[in-house]
Amino acid sequence: MIDAHDYAGQWIALDKNQNIVGSGKSPETVRDQLKIKYEATTEQPLTIAWVPPYPPYLLLPEWPLQLLKPLFKNQDVWLAGGAVRDLLLQRPMHDWDFTVAGKAMSLTRKIANALHGAYVTLDADHDTARAVVKDPATDQPITLDFAALRGQTIEEDLCLRDFTINAMALTLEGELIDPTGGREDLKTGIVRVTNAQAFKQDPARLLRALRVAGELQLEIETQTCTMIRAQKADITEVSAERIQAELLRILALDETAPTLTHAEKLGLLAEVLPEVSTLQTVEQSWPHYCTDALTHTLNTVTATGALINILKEESAPLDLPTPDWSWETAKKVLLPFKAPLDTYLAVPLAADMPRKAMLKWGALLHDIGKAHTRTVDQDQRVHFYGHPEKGVELAKRRLANLRFPNQACDFVATLVGAHMRLIGLGKEPLSRRTIYRFYRDTGEAGIGVVLLALADALAVWGPQLERERWQRLLTTAETLLQAYFEHQKEVVAPSLLLNGHELIAMGIEPGPGMGHLLAKLQEAQAAGEVQTKDEAATFIHTMLKADGIDKGPTK
Repeated sequence: MIDAHDYAGQWIALDKNQNIVGSGKSPETVRDQLKIKYEATTEQPLTIAWVPPYPPYLLLPEWPLQLLKPLFKNQDVWLAGGAVRDLLLQRPMHDWDFTVAGKAMSLTRKIANALHGAYVTLDADHDTARAVVKDPATDQPITLDFAALRGQTIEEDLCLRDFTINAMALTLEGELIDPTGGREDLKTGIVRVTNAQAFKQDPARLLRALRVAGELQLEIETQTCTMIRAQKADITEVSAERIQAELLRILALDETAPTLTHAEKLGLLAEVLPEVSTLQTVEQSWPHYCTDALTHTLNTVTATGALINILKEESAPLDLPTPDWSWETAKKVLLPFKAPLDTYLAVPLAADMPRKAMLKWGALLHDIGKAHTRTVDQDQRVHFYGHPEKGVELAKRRLANLRFPNQACDFVATLVGAHMRLIGLGKEPLSRRTIYRFYRDTGEAGIGVVLLALADALAVWGPQLERERWQRLLTTAETLLQAYFEHQKEVVAPSLLLNGHELIAMGIEPGPGMGHLLAKLQEAQAAGEVQTKDEAATFIHTMLKADGIDKGPTK
């Protein structure tokens, strides 16, 4: 953390490592002082910030505050909520929240116009709007939210907010306003509600408490936990869209499992994802080292995140009980495909829903069919025959209830339905036909299925994972990755050598039968059995004869 109290009342310059490299009475003074370095080091741009003369001496970035101040004129405006919390934590700022004494929407429109940004009305009834502008240093979009003051004073407004760490404000001169003790709670690392009616005022806060604690790696205060447990059922009053938004952010955490485990203990998981919560009562036997399906599921989510972290060349989480060599061998297979895998995972299935995010949803839901398919044979071995198929049905229903778009639902459903597909593929070298059929059936989710299968295996075996078994699965995964990223046109989705018009010219009528022939032709091409147009025509006639239809000689 940067200690800037010695620079109170001054402007400072920070390098990319957040070291203070210059100071002065104005931004211009700082730039002049560092002019040569500032202009020459374009790869290491400096950040100019002002240190207020008030404790806790927060660093207030020159942009956008210096541009905004003249636009506020005589209107009372405070930086508030999560923006102040993030300044105290010295986290990167992407969203700025302001509270306005007066008309917020008209001010927002003026600011959007002045900064050549976009204006968005967020809540007309509560006079709340957003300006979306570009950060000149990064060219990335930044949101500036403005809300009208609730209550007669800023202190009254803050006391109506959700948690104390979000109930702080800052004057434009940098003076901290903290009526509920948020700064102290932030220091001690707790999330605490501002008042006894906080969850009644907005039940979405029940889930938000867990999400905020997870994002900031804080603990929820004991009395707040008691309130969540007592009022958990109220979460059902919240719109599906708001629940979806909170769950998306929880699943996006690097360490998702601890937050979901806490949600289960507080009774919230049963309210928002009952199919997942039910897994705690589903007992498993060998080869699962976890006795209940919920623990296995959460380990699968953790393993999925760990495999994604491999692409960032980060180490595996320490709380995943698998042999060290399992991660080293996984790195050897995945890192050669780092660039295409990153691109694949970044593809959005919908707004704010890249494949990477929905892959973790696949991990969370992959075994929800087990509660409905558990059987015990005469030798007391537990089986879950048909659980992927049942899981698809349940996953589609839950995601639809949470208002996920169809493309995201289909992606996750494919992951759930195919998560065991790799188990049967590793007994012998994969043929081109087998690879083609795998991707034909899994479509755009195919690579996700490969990654989920690896994560599932790690979660199934844990510390009992055998090197030979793991290596066999990795070999299968590597072959499938190579085919998808390096032999797409030959094996995964070859272009048809004949099209529908050419089949019509051969005397074949349009319809399902023609589609069946073209599908068979594409598979034969993928298998390497058909390589020219003449061979394709011969193949079609052979297929027709096999069906008892002869359309004459091929050319």
